[in-house]
Amino acid sequence: MVDDEPAALKTLKLMIERYAPEITELQSANSVRTALPLLASYKPQLVFLDIQMPNGTGFDLLNSFNNIPFDVIFTTAHDAYAIQAIRFSALDYLLKPIDADELKNAVKRFVHKTIQKENQHALYKNLLHNIQSEKKDFRLAISTSDGVHFFNPDEIIRLEGVSNYTRFYFTNRKPLLASKTLKEYEDILQNCFFLRTHKSHLVNTTYVKSYHMENGLQMTDDSIVEISRRRKEEVMQQLRQK
Repeated sequence: MVDDEPAALKTLKLMIERYAPEITELQSANSVRTALPLLASYKPQLVFLDIQMPNGTGFDLLNSFNNIPFDVIFTTAHDAYAIQAIRFSALDYLLKPIDADELKNAVKRFVHKTIQKENQHALYKNLLHNIQSEKKDFRLAISTSDGVHFFNPDEIIRLEGVSNYTRFYFTNRKPLLASKTLKEYEDILQNCFFLRTHKSHLVNTTYVKSYHMENGLQMTDDSIVEISRRRKEEVMQQLRQK
């Protein structure tokens, strides 16, 4: 656990002992400077990492490693920019004050994680890219059966929900099938000109070519995207504001 606030470290320690019995050993540090030698000697599997600390951020700590040898669950007060960068990179975070159920779920995801180490390292490197970039330059991490791919939202024309998966359609490459639901991507992309038109469709409004009363939206790749009856008014309003 790395956090500059003694009360936050104490609270997190008590919560982990009570709600995350999978974690059997704990060490703590109160700054990036004191954390680095501890990480080298202790070699943890998982680090609960505060983001904003007086003498170096959690991202500064990660930047100290060429290959990050542990998993991270970020702990942060409400920091919309950092949270969006983390979510774009398909990584986990807990919002302070930490909720017990969210802690249990985050630890459960860590325990059952199947992503390969090289892909995990790529996710952290993508996070560091995002946190140093403007929002328009964030890269979205897309996990598929053959690894993790990274795309700027401007490269995505639309997304289609396929059961518990999502198919991405791009401006310059073949579609990809991602192992997350459309709802999860809608939450991540909601401030990036993406619009939900139907339970199965999320479109980048930049690539809407025209609207057809009978069929729906025609995209720049000539695909037709359905608009559900209950979303029609909201969709048209959003497109008029575009």
